[in-house]
Amino acid sequence: MSSPSLLSSDSDFTVTMARPFIKWAGGKSRLIDQYKPFLPTDYTRYHEPFLGGGALFFHLAPQLHSQEKKAFLSDLNPELVNVYTCVRDRVEELIEQLLRHQELHDKTHYYEVRAQLQTAPVARAARFIYLNKTCFNGLYRENSKGLFNVPIGRYKNPKICAPDLLRPASAALQIADISERPFTAIAERATSAEDFVYFDPPYHPLSDTSKFTAYSRYRFGIEQQTELKELMKQLAQRKVQVLTSNSDCPFIRDLYKSFRVETITAARSINSKASKRGKITEVLAIA
Repeated sequence: MSSPSLLSSDSDFTVTMARPFIKWAGGKSRLIDQYKPFLPTDYTRYHEPFLGGGALFFHLAPQLHSQEKKAFLSDLNPELVNVYTCVRDRVEELIEQLLRHQELHDKTHYYEVRAQLQTAPVARAARFIYLNKTCFNGLYRENSKGLFNVPIGRYKNPKICAPDLLRPASAALQIADISERPFTAIAERATSAEDFVYFDPPYHPLSDTSKFTAYSRYRFGIEQQTELKELMKQLAQRKVQVLTSNSDCPFIRDLYKSFRVETITAARSINSKASKRGKITEVLAIA
């Protein structure tokens, strides 16, 4: 039988391999190096209220584990929250179901799965990941009734089941409290300098033709952006350490003018035309 120290060492090694296991619009994996200079280290609780692909959490996971810190991850999307919960708690069952989807994948299977709503948690999670890996551009979009409505993508051999992503993610998520709640609920949890909060909201559109804030049935417009800024101000008054990312546009720069604002360079990845996925700038507001 392995000793506890060996088991712990193996677990730590697995956590270092953790990275996002789903495609997500606005994912931050390629921006982490630019974020590093602005990430605090002196905190005990990490909060991410717009979970999405979770890139920053997975980047921080080895540090969070080694220093016995706690993570609080949340999102308003119940399907996304269920996926993370199943990856944390039932990853082997999830892998089995994804292997089945991989065997059956074709256009007919895609639209059958898209049309069939699941109620069992693992089946729901497997459906979500399957559609995420095979839909057009990895885009998550819902209609007004909350139903996924993205067409199938043009992939020759999509990797639907990725145990090498799912198992390390599961190990990383063992320290995480995962819940479905609005971003405003963070006011109840983050109370002092011991808390580090990262807000990655739906970005304010750069133009009328780039309104990618409606990726779900939950609107995130000027009113919500302003509410988020006011919440950030409230948290800063408590000495909570806060980092917020958003689009680089006059409205956002003016909104966060009382905070430290830094500019980073990103790739525009969500566009139906590859020629329009060039480099753009984004802003980080820091408190």
